[in-house]
Amino acid sequence: MAALDSLSLFTGLGLSEQKARETLKNTVLSAQLREAATQAQQTLGSSIDKATGTLLYGLASRLRDPRRLSFLVSYIASRKIHTETQLSAALEYVRSHPLDPINTEDFEQECGVGVVVTPEQIEEAVEAAINRHRAKLLVERYHFNMGLLMGEARAALKWADGKMIKHEVDMQVLHLLGPKTETDLEKKPKVAKARPEVTDQRTAKDVVENGEAVVQTLSLMEQLRGEALKFHKPGENYKTPGYVTTPHTMDLLKQHLEITGGQVRTRFPPEPNGILHIGHAKAINFNFGYAKANNGICFLRFDDTNPEKEEAKFFTAIYDMVAWLGYTPYKVTYASDYFDQLYAWAMELIRRGQAYVCHQRGEELKGHNPLPSPWRDRPTEESLLLFEAMRKGKFAEGEATLRMKLVMEDGKMDPVAYRVKYTPHHRTGDAWCVYPTYDYTHCLCDSIEHITHSLCTKEFQARRSSYFWLCNALDVYCPVQWEYGRLNLHYAVVSKRKILQLVAAGAVRDWDDPRLFTLTALRRRGFPPEAINNFCARVGVTVAQTTMEPHLLEACVRDVLNDTAPRAMAVLEPLQVVITNFPAAKALDIQVPNFPADETKGSHQVPFGSTVFIERMDFKEEPEPGYKRLAWGQPVGLRHTGYVIELQHVVKGPSGCVESLKVTCRRTDAGEKPKAFIHWVSQPLTCEIRLYERLFQHKNPEDPAEVPGGFLSDLNPASLQVVEAALVDCSVALAKPFDKFQFERLGYFSVDPDSNQGQLVFNRTVTLKEDPGKV
Repeated sequence: MAALDSLSLFTGLGLSEQKARETLKNTVLSAQLREAATQAQQTLGSSIDKATGTLLYGLASRLRDPRRLSFLVSYIASRKIHTETQLSAALEYVRSHPLDPINTEDFEQECGVGVVVTPEQIEEAVEAAINRHRAKLLVERYHFNMGLLMGEARAALKWADGKMIKHEVDMQVLHLLGPKTETDLEKKPKVAKARPEVTDQRTAKDVVENGEAVVQTLSLMEQLRGEALKFHKPGENYKTPGYVTTPHTMDLLKQHLEITGGQVRTRFPPEPNGILHIGHAKAINFNFGYAKANNGICFLRFDDTNPEKEEAKFFTAIYDMVAWLGYTPYKVTYASDYFDQLYAWAMELIRRGQAYVCHQRGEELKGHNPLPSPWRDRPTEESLLLFEAMRKGKFAEGEATLRMKLVMEDGKMDPVAYRVKYTPHHRTGDAWCVYPTYDYTHCLCDSIEHITHSLCTKEFQARRSSYFWLCNALDVYCPVQWEYGRLNLHYAVVSKRKILQLVAAGAVRDWDDPRLFTLTALRRRGFPPEAINNFCARVGVTVAQTTMEPHLLEACVRDVLNDTAPRAMAVLEPLQVVITNFPAAKALDIQVPNFPADETKGSHQVPFGSTVFIERMDFKEEPEPGYKRLAWGQPVGLRHTGYVIELQHVVKGPSGCVESLKVTCRRTDAGEKPKAFIHWVSQPLTCEIRLYERLFQHKNPEDPAEVPGGFLSDLNPASLQVVEAALVDCSVALAKPFDKFQFERLGYFSVDPDSNQGQLVFNRTVTLKEDPGKV
C-alpha cells in the first residue's frame, strides 16, 4: 500500500509511471523525494505543479547532505528558487558550505533569489548575440550553431529562464532569416578537420579502445590540465561528491593550506615486491604528469608494509623506471618512515572505540559472508593491552590482528589494520613484528604527506569509504581519492606470480625478457620511454578499464624511432655476391645518410667492395610474377652506392643450394632504372640478432574460456628466433647497450646488454610499418 501511495505521489510530481517505478527501486532516493514532496505540499497547501516537481526531483537525486533538504525545499516550495540554474547554484553552495549555520543573505545572493529578469532584458541579450554573429548567420542560415547564441545570452543573464531564452532566439532568428528553405533542411555536409600540426611527440592518432575507435588529439599534459577543471582545487576537498565532512574538516583544511601553500601534491605508491609493467606506466604518467601539469609536486612512496615479499632490487628497479620515463620525484619516501606515527594512531583508534584486537584466523575471514568477530565489543583497555602484546611479540603469526570497525562498499566488514609478522624488514630490521595493511596505511601516509589528489586505479573505489572514514575517525587531514581506469594489453600477462611461473618454466629468461610487458623488458627490447608516454597519452585519462592491442603501442614506438634511430644496413640470411667488374682496385667509401628524409642530421661511411652480401630472399632463380628483386634478366640497384648489379652466374654447392652469385655492375644513370633497390653489406661485422614475436597465441591467455589449459599452454613456440651469424655494416661497431638503429628494410633494432666487445647482440624492437615480406 505504501508503495502505491509513493507511486501516486511521484507521478503527481510530473514523473512518468516508468520513472516513478525506477525511483522506488532506489530506497535512498525515494525516501528523500518522498520527504521533499510531503514538505512542499505542506508549505503550498495544494498540489505540486510539474515545474516545482521537476525541481524537487532534481534536488532529491543530487543532494549529498540530507541535513539541507528541508532548507532547500522551503526555497523551492516558496518559488524563491524556480529555475534549474538556481537549483544548481544552491546545491553547489550547500556542498561548499558544509558547516552550520548557513548565511541566508549570502546564499540568496549566490543563488539569484529575488533577481527578476524581464522579457526586455532577454530580448536585448539575444539581439546582441545575434548582431555579433550576424554575418556568419546570414551565410550559414539554419546550419549555424544556435547553441552559441543561447550560450552567450545565458552568460549575460545568469538567472534567466532557459526556455524563455530559447524561445527568443527562435523568434529573432526566424525574423532575420525567414522560414526554412529546402536547402536549410538538408543535412550539413561533414567537413574533415585539418590535422593539427605535430608539435609534441604525444600528439595522438586514432586508436581502438575495447574495439571502438577513439581519437585523442591532446598531449598528456593538456589532458591532465583539463582534468584539473574536474578535480577539486587544493583545500576545497569538501566540494568533491561523496567527501565526508566533520566539525573539524574546515580547520584541518586551513592547516593543510598553510603547509602546502595551495600546491597540488600527488604520489606514486608502488609495492616493492615486483617489477613495474605497462599498466604502471599509465599510473606514473598520471600521478607525476598531473602534478607537473598543474605546477605541483609528486612523491615516490614505497609501500613497504609486507617484509615477506620485498627485495632491494625492486626498489632500485622501480626508481630507475620512473626516471627512465622522464620523471623526477619531489621526494622518495617509504611507508616505513611513518611506522611510529602509524602505530600511535592505531592506539588512538582503539581508545576512540573504533578498533579492536581479534583472534579470528585468516581462513575464517575469507569468503563473501564471514562470521562477525566475537571480539568486536571487547573492552577498550583490553584491546590496548593486547595490541601492546602483539607489538612485543607475544602472539604467533595469525593468532591476533587489529581490526577497524567499519563496513566497506564491497560489504567487507572490519578490515584488518595490523597483523603479526616475524620477517625482518629491509629498512627497520627486527624493530617491528607488527605491520600495517594497505587499507590502514594508504590514506594515513597520504595525510602525513598532505597529498591533495590521491590518484588510484578503479579497483580501489571499493576502499574510498574506508579512506575517508579512517582519516575522519582520527581527526587528521583527509585527502581526496580519485579513481581512473587500469591500462591492460592483449596477448600479455603482467601479474608478478604468473611472470615468476613463466621464468620457472623456462618460457622467458627473467623479468626483463623482451617478450614481456614489464617496463624493464620494454626498455631492453628497445622501446623508447617517449613512445610509452605517448601511448599513455593516446589511451587518454580514462575512467573505464582499457585493454589495448599491442600494435597500437608499437605504432607509438615507430613514430619515435623513425625520427631518432639512425639508419644502418644488416643482412639476416647472407648470400655472397661477387662483382666481377668492380670499378676500383680497393673498396669505395660510401656516404649513407643517418636519416634519408633529413640530410641535415648527418651521415656515416661504409665500405663498398667487390664482395658484398645481400639477403638470400632478395634473389630468386625462378621468380613468381611481380617479383622485382634480383633474378635472371632483372637487375637491381644497391642502395646508396649509385650502382646497379646484374646476374651473370649462380654458384651452387654439392646439394644444389645456391652458395654465391657473380654479377656485373654499372652506374645507375648509365641505363634503365631498375625496378627495385636492395640493402647490402660489405666488409661487415658478424652479430647475433634476436627476432621477437608475441609470447602468447591468444588475445586473453588468462581467460579459461579462450585458453582452457591455462596461460602456460598458450605459449607461442615461435616467439623467439635467434640469428647467430647475421651481418651488419661497420658503422655500428662502437654501439653501446640500448643504442637504437633502423636496419633498412628490416625494422628497428636495439643493442642488447648481452653484447660484449667484438660480439654485438641486437633485439628487434618492432618491424617497419610495411609488410616485411612485401616485394
